[in-house]
Amino acid sequence: MFNKLIAALLPYMPEKFVWAFSKRYVAGLTINDALAHCKALNKDGIKVTIDILGEFITTLSEAEANTKEYLEVIEEAQQQNIDGNFSLKPTMFGLLLDKDACYNYIRTIVAKAASYNSFVRIDMEDSPCTDLEIELFRKLKKEFPKNVGLVLQAYLKRTKSDIENMLDLHTPEIPVNYRLCKGIYIEPETIAYKGYDEVVQHFLDDLELMFQHKIYVGIATHHKAVVDGALQLIQKYNVPKSMYEFQMLYGVTPELRSTIVKAGHTMRVYVPYGKKWFAYCTRRLKENPKMAGMIMKAIFIKG
Repeated sequence: MFNKLIAALLPYMPEKFVWAFSKRYVAGLTINDALAHCKALNKDGIKVTIDILGEFITTLSEAEANTKEYLEVIEEAQQQNIDGNFSLKPTMFGLLLDKDACYNYIRTIVAKAASYNSFVRIDMEDSPCTDLEIELFRKLKKEFPKNVGLVLQAYLKRTKSDIENMLDLHTPEIPVNYRLCKGIYIEPETIAYKGYDEVVQHFLDDLELMFQHKIYVGIATHHKAVVDGALQLIQKYNVPKSMYEFQMLYGVTPELRSTIVKAGHTMRVYVPYGKKWFAYCTRRLKENPKMAGMIMKAIFIKG
């Protein structure tokens, strides 16, 4: 209860105070901060996906600025030989303001990445965005078949149908590329699974469907039960290492991450950075209230 209370109160605390909790999860405020952390991860044999924090903008001028920063980080990552790709949230480019403008901004970013034979992952946000983001992905996939992927959330009851409905985008020569994660947004029980065990089971069901169709998948999880289930499916379907990777968030479960890397599996870490860190971090800490309690005790007991 103490941990949950601290996590619930964080959004109402001063940002400077919350930063003490949050810097574990954010690779700094600037491009240079992020790329330094990316280099360190690469040195440990870990790939990265770079994400500029921010979502649900209110003006298209913000989308313009966000586009400019993404183009800059793609260029800098290329110049510094970073082994990684890029993730973005469509609401950061005006998805809910003007979907055509949003498409044009994101297309510019994907085209820049494609010019370096790199890759952009379209993040999945809350349920009002799901259909719009699948539509956006479909449109980009047709023009940039090797350079764009999508996130799918296992806790949504629609996800298995979404996988099946997008099989027309998939070919053996150019597999569709998904990141499968649990899902973090608060959704009603009518559309989302709520229990831990049922979310794990549906995650593995969705993953098995992807393996059956030879879809490339980033297995995004910090739960050992999901990792163990995924490894069993990889063995069952004899999935080559070139057709999957494990993915984790920056600062989360480093011990489990190390175990996966040492076992010889590809690992990619999601590296978020930027001045819009506050909403991201309070959401992370609400998801993992135990960490909030641990840090609070460290601040007041150990100084």
